Amino acid sequence: MEGLRPKLEMFTGEEADRVIDHALGVLSKVGFLVENGDAKALLREAGIEEKGARFHPPEAAVRQALGTVPARVCLFDRDGALAADLGGDRVHFDPGSAAIHILDPGTKRRRPPVTRDLCHLAWVTQACKNIAAQSTALVPSDVPESFGDRFRLHVALLNSKKPIVTGTFGTDAFDVMKRMLVAVRGSEKALTERPLAVFDCCPTAPLTWSELTCQALVDCARSAIPAELVSMPMGGATAPVTLREMVVQHCAESLSGVLIHQLACPGAPLIWGGSPAAFDMRHGTTPMGAIETMMVDLGNAQVGKRLGLPTHAYMGMSDAKVLDWQNGMESGIGAILAALSGINMISGPGMLDFETTQSLEKLVLDDQVCGMALRLSRGISLDSAGEAVELIRELTVLGNFLGHRHTRASFRREQFLPSRLVDRATHDDWEASGGADARDRAEGEVRGILARGNPAPPADDLGRDLDELIRAEARRLGIEALPEV
Repeated sequence: MEGLRPKLEMFTGEEADRVIDHALGVLSKVGFLVENGDAKALLREAGIEEKGARFHPPEAAVRQALGTVPARVCLFDRDGALAADLGGDRVHFDPGSAAIHILDPGTKRRRPPVTRDLCHLAWVTQACKNIAAQSTALVPSDVPESFGDRFRLHVALLNSKKPIVTGTFGTDAFDVMKRMLVAVRGSEKALTERPLAVFDCCPTAPLTWSELTCQALVDCARSAIPAELVSMPMGGATAPVTLREMVVQHCAESLSGVLIHQLACPGAPLIWGGSPAAFDMRHGTTPMGAIETMMVDLGNAQVGKRLGLPTHAYMGMSDAKVLDWQNGMESGIGAILAALSGINMISGPGMLDFETTQSLEKLVLDDQVCGMALRLSRGISLDSAGEAVELIRELTVLGNFLGHRHTRASFRREQFLPSRLVDRATHDDWEASGGADARDRAEGEVRGILARGNPAPPADDLGRDLDELIRAEARRLGIEALPEV
């Protein structure tokens, strides 16, 4: 029997409702811009008032859209097994998406990633026991930018079984990316029943939906593929500097996405997410490890839960450039706070330098942080509550705690037992084993994973189908040669 789940909230229920009310007021009075023709047509057909270039939905229309969003989104791996159940306070982790650099363990400096790095990241993610999903986490520099979105999904499907958080870079990408997912499942019906991927759809702050991201939102809805709203307000730069008003704007931008998405297909799966930042006025940067950024994330997730939606946030990452004290501090704080808030999908393990850089070594270290955060989120079990007095009496009389049946039966369930990456040895044993620090141990762990090769190759026929799809798409775009996957 589980006990009280530890819980962190930024608002009272009444205060969260006021945030939602104010966000609805922003939409009705300020409105939002839409650059996409399909979305404009949906809004006009629904009778949403249009003033100039802005749409001004009434509260009733937005609440009607909210009423059709499913409260739960389940993701399944390549084999069709349940991998993530997004809803309630159930917590899952995935690496963040679309980094344009990778931290090279040899030089300790970032460099442009290539296809080999993307394959390796999928292998490492597959090996991380506490990370539920993979992501198209790197943008490979050895393929044309216009081809990168669909190619990243291709690589992910070939190199890990875990479900994928992905996204489009061009409006023409969604169709072939959907066909890849259907190839894995065998039919569109099977893909709808067992979703394999989530597509990030990001409004532009303040209160704007671009042609690209809005088209992805509509395409996901019409295909019943889960979409993830990722609003990115920057406090003091593209949103108010006060944290509460950042959450209000964040909520308004996400609510506009809910409206468009559900007008395209009522009942389509949707995740309430985000990647806000407290803008650093001194450096002109967007620190993801800032405590204020995390507070806005937590407030936004609480609002999403108040609305009854699955939630997401970019947390558990660092703005450090290497694997140092700052990296561990920011990543650990973010993962723990996100887990205590019951955020359903937490993107960020492996990420450094303002979401621009991935590190395989950080990813395996963060996997241990995720394990600790997941253990914390389970709280203290009450299974032995009825026998506490007798149990302690018996153990005290016998004087043998280590060998007692209760210890043997319970310790693995009660304790998260980290891998060798977390040093819990005596000082003498640590010195005898080489005296390696955490970064050294992580580098060795990654080398071992990569030496074993692809841990989850697809069946031969699926590999051929995916290869044919990506090569046909390359020919369509005039790309003659592709990197080896």
